[in-house]
Amino acid sequence: MTDHARAAQELLRDGSHFTWYVIPFLLFVIYVYAVEAERRNWNVLFAGLALWGMDWFNETANALVFHFTGRAPVWGASGRTAYQILIGLNIEICFMFAVMGIAAAKLLPPRDTRVLGIPNRPLLIVVNSTACVAVELWLHRVGVLTWDWSWWRAGAPYLILLLGYAPFFVVSFAVHDMARVRTKAVTVGAILGVDALALFVFGSLGWI
Repeated sequence: MTDHARAAQELLRDGSHFTWYVIPFLLFVIYVYAVEAERRNWNVLFAGLALWGMDWFNETANALVFHFTGRAPVWGASGRTAYQILIGLNIEICFMFAVMGIAAAKLLPPRDTRVLGIPNRPLLIVVNSTACVAVELWLHRVGVLTWDWSWWRAGAPYLILLLGYAPFFVVSFAVHDMARVRTKAVTVGAILGVDALALFVFGSLGWI
């Protein structure tokens, strides 16, 4: 086990690190979604939940990498936190992703709009994913996000973009653009349902 992985594991679900800022942050996330629900802006609301659900999928897979290799997760969160949920996911990251999808969806232009002659959805997937990678590189640089595998590193960030972030925005934008609210709800329900089942099963087995 790497030193970084050990440091993250020591934080895992330790309630003694709790701080009260978690409560106003939680209320902020609830408020963000409540505003979209009040406006019946289902495109944005379900796009936000879809991105959040995709992050839970990635974080669960990341924790399983650590379990099965016994060496390190693909990424670890070892900085100070109010609560470490999974080895690469703390409560602050969780809240961030819950709001990120809402913000990205609210900035979407109409689907047929072109930017510099380029369809806006593929362009914005690349732009948003690149921005996220840039933030991740900075978090790694300051030591709160750790990488211990040679193929997941600052010198070759394409995997971080292609596997770490692009799928989030692809799914989020696809849900946003679905024609029927029911289809959005079923799709997001399926994503979150798979997440919940994986967390329950692998958590019960002690794998994550």
